[in-house]
Order: sequence, then C-alpha cells, then structure tokens
Amino acid sequence: MSDAPLQVVIVGGGLGGLCAAHGLRAAGIGVTVYERDPSLDHRPQGYRIHLDSRGAGALRECLPVRLYELFTATSGQPSRRVTIVDERLRELHAVEFDGVSADGDPASFSASADRMTLRRILLTGLEDVVRFGAEFTRYETEGERVRAWFTDGSSVGCDLLVGADGVGSRVRRELLPHARIKDLGTRCVYGRTPLTEDVAALLPPRLADGFMSVRAGRLGLALGLMRPREDPARAAARLWPGLDPRWRGEYVMWSLAVPAALLPGSDAELSSRGAGHLHRFVAGRVAGWHPALVRLIEAADVDQTSCVAIRSSVPVAPWETSAVTVLGDAIHAMSPAQGSGANCALLDAALLCRTLRAAVASGGSLTAAIGEYERRMTEYGFAAVRASEQAASSFGGNPLGRVLQWIGRRSR
Repeated sequence: MSDAPLQVVIVGGGLGGLCAAHGLRAAGIGVTVYERDPSLDHRPQGYRIHLDSRGAGALRECLPVRLYELFTATSGQPSRRVTIVDERLRELHAVEFDGVSADGDPASFSASADRMTLRRILLTGLEDVVRFGAEFTRYETEGERVRAWFTDGSSVGCDLLVGADGVGSRVRRELLPHARIKDLGTRCVYGRTPLTEDVAALLPPRLADGFMSVRAGRLGLALGLMRPREDPARAAARLWPGLDPRWRGEYVMWSLAVPAALLPGSDAELSSRGAGHLHRFVAGRVAGWHPALVRLIEAADVDQTSCVAIRSSVPVAPWETSAVTVLGDAIHAMSPAQGSGANCALLDAALLCRTLRAAVASGGSLTAAIGEYERRMTEYGFAAVRASEQAASSFGGNPLGRVLQWIGRRSR
C-alpha cells in the first residue's frame, strides 16, 4: 500500500455511511460523504428503530466515546418483551427477554432509538466531510483508483468508493448490474402519534416493555413506544454542547403491514395523493378494532404518514474485488420485521473500518482488505436476507408471521 494517506469516498449519508465515516476518520483515513438529499430532514426516513448488540457494538467501535454515550442516553428503555395481540387487544403470544439493557454495554444492548436523533448524533463531528445535495451518477476506474461523478458535473478521485446509498443504490447497479431487488408484495404504512397524556392513557401497559404487534387476518399493525431514557436536548447539553437534536417529543410509532393488492392505488398513485390519503386508509382499516387503537391512529401527525414498499435483495455470488464496494441496504436489503436492516448496516460499517485500519497499520494490500470485508459482510448479510424470506414464506406471506417466527427463534 502507498505511503500516501488512504482516501475513501462514501456515497450515502444514512446510518451505515455516517458510522463508517466516523470509524475511518478515527483510523486516520481520509473520508468524504456525498449525500444526494439537500439536507438531513429533506424527506421522511422512518421513526423508531430497534438496535441490538450488533448495532450498539458497531457504534461503540466507530464513534467518539461521548457520542456513543449520547446514543445510549437517548435510546429508549430496554426491550424486555415482544407481545402479539388481536385487534381487540387480547394477548395471543408473548416472549420475554432477560439480561437486556440500554446502557453502555453493547453485548446486552436491546432498545429502540429515534432514527433522526441517531442520524444527528452520527453527523456530529463530520460536518466538514459531509456534502449534501451531491447526487452520484457513475464511476470510472483510473488504474488502481476510482473516480466518482455527480449530477452537477463535478467528480472526485479516491482509493475506495463505498456505496452506502440504500436499496436503490446506483453504485451497486454499476458494480453488480446482475444483482436483483425483488418486491415482497407487502407495503408498510408508517405513522407517528405524539405521546400526549390522552394518548398515554390509551396505550396497553405491555407496550412499555417492548414491541407490540396487532394481528388481524392479513393485516398487521406494529406498535413501538419511543420514550428516551434522557431528554435528548438535556443529554446533548451534558455530553456534546452545541449539538441540537431537534427532539419533537415522545411518540408511538405505528406501521400497518398490508398486501400491496389491498392498497387503494399503485405506489405512484399513493405517493401523489399525499399523507392524508394514506392516513385515511389506515383509519378505515382499523375501524371496528379496539377503541384505543382507533383513537391512537386518529391522534397521529397526519402529515408524517408515509408508505414503503418492502423489498429484498437476491443474494449474489462472490464478485471480483475492486476499488468499489457496498454496504447496508445497497447490497443486502431485507424486510424490517426482524429488526436486522439497520443493525447489519452498522455492522458493515464497523467491519469495513476494522479491515481497512488493519491493512493500513500493516502496510497490507487494500484489495485483500476489501475482499475480506466483502466475504464476511455477504456471509452474515445474505444469511439475514434469507432468514427474513423464510419467515415470510413459512406463514403464507402474512407480514406478522415474520415477527412470530423471529420471536420464536429468540425464545429458544
């Protein structure tokens, strides 16, 4: 490897891309992140996510100590229970977990996090290396290096180009044009209901212990409480003064999983009709359910409702290692039901940083380091993809079947 500092370009400023940028910077590797959105808050990108030991371990490995402490301080209470109920809130099944925490020990970590709060934490300290409004178009090789091009005609050369640009990755399309993404035939309509006193009084007590799913025929309503252990603004003032988490308050995240055929229009039509149309659809579907669930949907922030197509990567055979690689949903997109997507993306970021850091320290081959990263990443990443699909098919395509199989595995 050359004595010149290694230069890495990351396309995509999501959780995986930003985590990798922190880890690379800590290793003394030059890094720049190019994000096509004009700002962090440009579009809805989900609300509450669940992180386990994989994600927490990756964050502790890559982040400065105080930012990791801020992440744990702003996470939710430990997820000690998964509860399945019917539409009348009668309990059907439950699994309890012992030995979980939301403190600094990643080995036992199991808790929720607010996606946008986490992204702001991850952006902190990287303001000088993240370029918003930079839409990647293509790359071309230049000997052992690679050059990335953007829609404004600009370009940048680097030793390694990392595609962290999500399920529709342009980097993957060029690197692995044969790789396919398939539509699983399910749509998730996401929403957010502020946790007012009136809403809190409606909630089933078990929701405070962890994730809850409402099972009603071919429909599944997921519920998740986002109540940080410490107010994010107060935690930021204590651990990283100047960081503004822009916390909007506690809330309940809900997601209606529904077969695409039952939606009132195509994906394009639903997008054009706006959030209000989606919210009315969900309200109509839960009408007749337990009054607490009906009122929970009625009290939602209507303009925060969005619809996501559930897609999954088709695993591909090993490819020839080059100065271009991928991480996260760009290579192993999967259903959100098992809670592995964000965790695998963060795990990718930490693994990439670890292998590159070792190569730099030893003067080893960059190509060999990338190849080792890709071998290990695809092994666990595609295993997670297959597990998600097996769970779906085992229950006849019922979206909640994936949750039931997941908690069954966790309980063994």
